[in-house]
Amino acid sequence: MTVTREVVGKTSSLVLTPAVVAHRGASGHRPEHTLDAYRTAIRMGVDDIELDLVSTRDGVLVARHDLELSTTTDVAARADLAHLRRTVTVDGVAQRGWFVQDLTLAELKTLAARERMPGTRPGNTAYDGAEGVPTLTEVLAMVGAESARRGRAVGVLLELKHAAHHDAIGLPLDVPLLRDLARHGLDHPWARVTLMSFETEILRRLAGRTRLPVVQLLDACDRPTSDDLDRIDDYADGIGPHTSLVLPRDGGGAIGEPSSLVRDAHRRGLTVHVWTVRGENRFLPSNLRHGHAPDALGDMAAEVRALLAAGVDGVITDHPEAALAAVRAHARASLGPWHHPARATYAGSRP
Repeated sequence: MTVTREVVGKTSSLVLTPAVVAHRGASGHRPEHTLDAYRTAIRMGVDDIELDLVSTRDGVLVARHDLELSTTTDVAARADLAHLRRTVTVDGVAQRGWFVQDLTLAELKTLAARERMPGTRPGNTAYDGAEGVPTLTEVLAMVGAESARRGRAVGVLLELKHAAHHDAIGLPLDVPLLRDLARHGLDHPWARVTLMSFETEILRRLAGRTRLPVVQLLDACDRPTSDDLDRIDDYADGIGPHTSLVLPRDGGGAIGEPSSLVRDAHRRGLTVHVWTVRGENRFLPSNLRHGHAPDALGDMAAEVRALLAAGVDGVITDHPEAALAAVRAHARASLGPWHHPARATYAGSRP
């Protein structure tokens, strides 16, 4: 893994400032995976945006976290698509609803996006119906235009969802992914594009076909050993662990001292981008909540500071403005008042 660093301001020492990554866009402020959510995050100043990719019936990659569409679109209200409702088993779990894989891009483009968690984020519902489901190529074009307009490169973290399932139904994700990236001139190590998945097989395939950095995602139930990290280092440039793997929670849900995961990963040259930092009490460690209302905002900045103290390379968050403020404050405290932090971009460099 190589790290590109740019110094901002006059300073005799170079300090790496961890990246702030907008999870599905600024999804604490807009319905997730909409162009407005991504643009809002870029306006806030994020280093990267993160999006999940699934495939339509005709093999087009679109930005959705779930294959099932009723939670984040108006598909259930569409009488003309009622016949497509069915039960599908995805990664061993049976789900009933409307699935991206059953719709052509033309059909999908008739749907309107809406807020996933209206009870938790009622303000986001004001934007329900304003946009549809974007394709990967639309997102890449928007990021390119925003980067040029703002005079700074915005990175993209692409998570491939349900890769084995897509393979099994004849819609492999890596084929259109690499085609779309090449079409946008983003198939080289300095393209500010990172490829991620929970599934090892597709990451190994991609590692053999591209020089873009590859990140192995780790769920909260994973407990990577030294041998596990050695195996990951064979094909990946970094790991993306759940926050609890870096900041373990006790029986009451509180965080204390960090684990050794960041240190162990860095010893192998693996970067560490943690997910997902959210501002509401229901998502925060119990000792960082404000009051008892689950949807009230708690002390997310304290969680970010604890992650930074643990040495993470990036924070993936629904509330990028709060994370950015915490990162900047941490950098100022580390450097002193006369220094300016460097921002970091990451590019893979596998042999």
